[in-house]
Parts: sequence; structure tokens; C-alpha cells
Amino acid sequence: MGRGQDDIRWMEDLPVLQDRPWLQLGLTLAITGTALLVRIALGPFLPPGLPYATFFPAVIVTSFLLGARPGLLAAILGGILGWLFFIGDPLAISPLPGTAPSLLLYVVGDALILLLFHWMQVATASLVAQRERNHRLAETRTLLFHELQHRVSNNLQVAAGLLVLQKRHVGDPAAQAALDEAARRIGTIGRISRRLYRPDGEAQDVRALLAALVADVIEANGKPVDLKIEDPDALALAPDAAVPVALIVAEAVANAIEHGLGGREGGRIVIRCLRREQGFAIEIEDDGQGLRPGFDMTRHASLGLHIAATLAGQLGGRFELEPGDRGARARLVVP
Repeated sequence: MGRGQDDIRWMEDLPVLQDRPWLQLGLTLAITGTALLVRIALGPFLPPGLPYATFFPAVIVTSFLLGARPGLLAAILGGILGWLFFIGDPLAISPLPGTAPSLLLYVVGDALILLLFHWMQVATASLVAQRERNHRLAETRTLLFHELQHRVSNNLQVAAGLLVLQKRHVGDPAAQAALDEAARRIGTIGRISRRLYRPDGEAQDVRALLAALVADVIEANGKPVDLKIEDPDALALAPDAAVPVALIVAEAVANAIEHGLGGREGGRIVIRCLRREQGFAIEIEDDGQGLRPGFDMTRHASLGLHIAATLAGQLGGRFELEPGDRGARARLVVP
């Protein structure tokens, strides 16, 4: 919280001592008594016709700190003390010159001050109550959001499990492989949905997002892979872009493990996140066997790569696969 917010927040605690009326009364009497003593001390230096010179500030201070009711009490006490000590005999027929204007100014000024502070404190209390309601509503919304997110992710995991169970009743190896692939994709989407969507709508840190996501993909494939993520520009993605980007990277990593590192015990995958003048690029490079001669994305790509290319097109970008320094390099470019 900043310094300016601290300066505002402490005013929300005013008026003070509302639950301790006797302390409020004592403090009101102390402020009024101090005003009387100050007025007596300043008497020789003040011109005639200012009997309430120090009582008016006392009313302001009391109303500000303690509220309108203690301020009204301070105004009444100040009016009585000013009349008794600085105007003269209260029973006199002819008061001192300038008494009527001073008294009228004191009464009108106190009335305006009391109304102003009362309105300010009522408005502040209303704002504080509204903020507390909004805070509770925000907490409830966040709780419901996470619950919904959790249920959606669980439902997707259940759907993936049902596909795995269905595979047991299918004899065709191609159909079994298709069911396995569908179950893997649905499970990946479920894990992504659990991590990606945020109720505050803030951008997602790409490095943290991809590290957790790719770790899940590697674990699901059951092959030891040395993963390195390079993110020199500290990219961040909005939630609506993070979902398709995460799916594209997941497909590219799964393809690298299945085809690039196929037939090997393990390997190495490097993910580079690069900011461009317009947009960004994410590269996924493995140290596997590389692309076969004459490889063409439009004719030879797997279903997963076709899905990645389609998602990239929805982002207004492109997805491509090309030879890397050692193996193959998949690249997502979003303008």
C-alpha cells in the first residue's frame, strides 16, 4: 500500500472512541477546557469582539476526531464559556459592542461545521461498508471461480479416463492409438485449464506457465527429458492467448518426444520465448533424429501438428516445423 493510500485509510477510522462514550465526553471537555485556557492567555493580544476566537477551532477539532454529537456539545460549552468569561454579565441588558455579530458568526459557523463533518463521516462510513461488501463479493467470486475451474478440470480428466477405459474394448491398434491420443489431449487441456484461467484477468508469466505444463507432458509420456526454458524478455500472455499458446507448445513437445526422440531413452528439449518488434515467437527444439527428407507440414504432419497450426491461425500467427541445429525445431510466431 502506498503512502497516499495510508493517508486516506486512517481517516476511515474517524470518528474515534465511538464505543467509549465516557472517553469521548472526557476528551470533549478537555478540548473545550484547553480552548478556554488558550483564550484567556491570548486575551491581552486580541482585539475586542472576539470572544469565541479559540472555541470555534475547538469545535472543528472535536467534530473531526469524535463526531458531530461531541462537536455539538463542544459548540454549546464554548458558547456558554465565551459568554460567561469574555462577554460579561449574561443578565446585562446591554452586552459589549460587537457581541451580536460574534455570537451570530459563532452559531452559524458551528452549524455549518457540524453539518459538514456529519455528512463527511456518514459518506465515509457508507464507502467503507460498500468496500467491505465488494471485498466479500470478490472473495466469493474467486472461490466460485476456482471451484468451477476445478470441476471443469476434473470433468476433463474423467472424460480422458473414460476414453482409456473404452480402449480396452477396441481391438484395432489404430483405433487404440487414436483413443490414447484423444485421452492425452483432453488430459492436457484439463491441466492447462487448471493453471491458466485467472479471475483477475492478469497476464500469465510464460516461463512459469510452460515449465509446469511441459513437465506434465513429459511425465505423461514417461520418457526422461532434459528441459531448458529460455525467456530473456520475460514474456507475459493474456488469458485468451495463453490457452491456445499452451496447447500449441504441449503438442509440439509431445511431437518432439514421440517422433524426434523416438527410439531413444531420453533427450533434450529447449524452449525459447522471444519478443519481437510486433508480437512474439516461441521455439521448441529437440536434439533428436530431425525431420525426414522432403518433410512437408501440409502433407506429412500428424494430427497434433495440424491442431497446433489451426490454433496458431486462430491467433493470427503461424506454426512451422523445420530442421534445427541438431534435431527439429517447431516455431510459433504470433504478430
